[in-house]
Amino acid sequence: MTFPHATIEGYPRIGRNRELKRALESYWAGRIDQETFLSTTHALRIDTYNRLRDLGLTEDYTIPADVAYYDQVLETALTVGVLSAADLDEEFALCRGTDERNPLEMTKWFDTNYHYLVPELSGDAFHPDASRILRIVEEARAAGHTVRPYLVGPITLLALSKPIDFSRLDELTAAYASVFQELKAAGVEWVQVAEPILTADIEVEDAELAKLAGEAWTELLGSEDRPNVYLTTPYGSLREGLAAVVAAGPEALQVDLAPATLAADPEYPARIAAAVPDSITLVAGLIDGRNIWAGNLRQKEEILEQLGTKHVSTSVSLQHVPHTLDDEKSLPVDVAGWFSFADEKIGEVQALVAGRFDAADAFARSDRAVRTRAESTKLHNPAVAERVAALPEGQVKRQPEFAERVEAQKALGLPLLPTTTIGSFPQTAELRRARTQHRNGELSDADYNERLRDEVKSVIELQERLGLDVLVHGEPERNDMVQYFAELLEGFVTTDNGWVQSYGSRCTRPPIVVGDVSRPAPMTVEWAKYAQSLSDKPVKGMLTGPVTILAWSFTRDDVTLAESADQIGVALADEVTDLEAAGIKVIQIDEPALRELLPLRADARPEYLDWAVRSFRLVSLNAAPETQIHTHLCYSEFGQIIDAVAGLDADVTSIEAARSRMELLEDIDETFHSEIGPGIWDIHAPRVPSVAEMAELIRAALKHVPVERLWVNPDCGLKTRGYAEVEPALRNMVLARDEVSSEVSVTV
Repeated sequence: MTFPHATIEGYPRIGRNRELKRALESYWAGRIDQETFLSTTHALRIDTYNRLRDLGLTEDYTIPADVAYYDQVLETALTVGVLSAADLDEEFALCRGTDERNPLEMTKWFDTNYHYLVPELSGDAFHPDASRILRIVEEARAAGHTVRPYLVGPITLLALSKPIDFSRLDELTAAYASVFQELKAAGVEWVQVAEPILTADIEVEDAELAKLAGEAWTELLGSEDRPNVYLTTPYGSLREGLAAVVAAGPEALQVDLAPATLAADPEYPARIAAAVPDSITLVAGLIDGRNIWAGNLRQKEEILEQLGTKHVSTSVSLQHVPHTLDDEKSLPVDVAGWFSFADEKIGEVQALVAGRFDAADAFARSDRAVRTRAESTKLHNPAVAERVAALPEGQVKRQPEFAERVEAQKALGLPLLPTTTIGSFPQTAELRRARTQHRNGELSDADYNERLRDEVKSVIELQERLGLDVLVHGEPERNDMVQYFAELLEGFVTTDNGWVQSYGSRCTRPPIVVGDVSRPAPMTVEWAKYAQSLSDKPVKGMLTGPVTILAWSFTRDDVTLAESADQIGVALADEVTDLEAAGIKVIQIDEPALRELLPLRADARPEYLDWAVRSFRLVSLNAAPETQIHTHLCYSEFGQIIDAVAGLDADVTSIEAARSRMELLEDIDETFHSEIGPGIWDIHAPRVPSVAEMAELIRAALKHVPVERLWVNPDCGLKTRGYAEVEPALRNMVLARDEVSSEVSVTV
């Protein structure tokens, strides 16, 4: 059976109106039973297939069934038997933990803002069970759809698991072969298997990884007892892996040809054209699945002609972009035509397959988007360009040095093992309701601000009562840690319904950087000043750093990320100056996404880390030595960039560490001079850790960090938790600190 001409690598699974998010959270909260949850999610999948068919994906196997309740890596691990779960609740226990067990670790999916659950390899044999994927196939058939089942590939799955153990590749290959056999027996003619790890540099050398891939895929594809395989290689370009997968001979091969991939590897199309024989259906991933700019179809058509194929897909799954522009009513009319969301990208795929004559209207829209954007005055701000041009070249550094700043900051009067939180406190239903009422004009500015002030006062009083040392105002005024700043900075636009899944039921609305960035007015000063007036203890000013703002936004493709980062850096530096003038002595510059933007290829990483560190240092460059600068990082494995984390030159670094049981601290050495707060409470799970559990994590941290440099804090902000969990967990955290403090104070 021939492979479809127009397809996509995947589609947003959260639902156009976040139906999956609501079903998950309702089930977890006990508001709906399992039967209702299953029927709701079944209806969402069928509605999605219907929508994709209506958008023109009508050929058999053109629709990928890349569905998951929580995460696609978890779904594959369960299917091939790397993990096991007897029922739905056991599956969610792997995701969220229970009172009896910790959840799986979570880290970033390649260089995206999506986060996957890290499979844990035990010594047990793999027990594949294709029933999960077969149910997806059968329910689609019953609704009149022939969908393409999806799996993460064996090389990628092992590379993303913990520990990385390729000695088990033969065993895992046999597990995939078993699943393939069951799919074949069920009448499935095409299966999609993603091997994005072949576009990345990991601990295993590229040549060795390619060799392993060649061996595994030669074994899998050598069997006749399997469906046709559509092997996809998203998130970058193949190097050594290209020859290996071509030699293995999948029936169809997808390659990522997005603008960012071609910018990093301009010769990639020529290498593909030379390497891929006619016996393999080459699928060109020309439509960018990771950014929202309308595609330049004429340029992409030229690449398609160079490759000699008429099969087109998106570069990666569309899970990284919002559903459709049809849901956006507030975008400025002069920029809305520049964008393309998931549904619109499907139209671009079809237009490339049809060609410029049969899809004349689509090509005309593409031409108009390219022309009007190039002519727009919104892209460039001469004042911003002048200010950034005046910055010192190369790396910048705050003065005085860290040791002198530590002495100056003793005036804060903090105890041994000081406690704090990361920033946000729960966004209650009442708070969200007030925000909606204010947005809809049902609540005046004055009344809304009064409700926010009441919330800040309540949060400060709670922290005082629990005995925390450095307080936060809780961020009730912020809808999101990036969108809040995007709405106050020039150069951004924001969406009404541009939701994108970050992990599980967590969704964000990434803003869009359309032009040069500047700060028209102070953004956080009044809230920090008010919170500080309520306590004699220091209250942190809270900023989101340049790298995270860019990582969690849709960024420009007409300037480099480094240029945008410099612009945001100087804008936030003005905010630091204003916070200091308002009496704020502790300022946190969050960079949870520092690891997320790390290039997948090692040779591109030094340049990225240089400008990422520079942009952070620009924010804190002129801070007084008495001002304690904090930063926060989470969601990722940081050992690979620990030197860059140290290079931020923050006074205090808080970092996610609870799920990995302080494993990260093994990478800390004498070059890491910052004080450090490894998280001792995993806030991504609903469980409340005990005093004993937290105390044990503090003791584990003290094996790597001197007591005078150690802070005690949660892994991340508390926005997604409820006060029923937050108050007892923070109380236990302070009690654990007190317990350990009494032990170490004797020896200090």
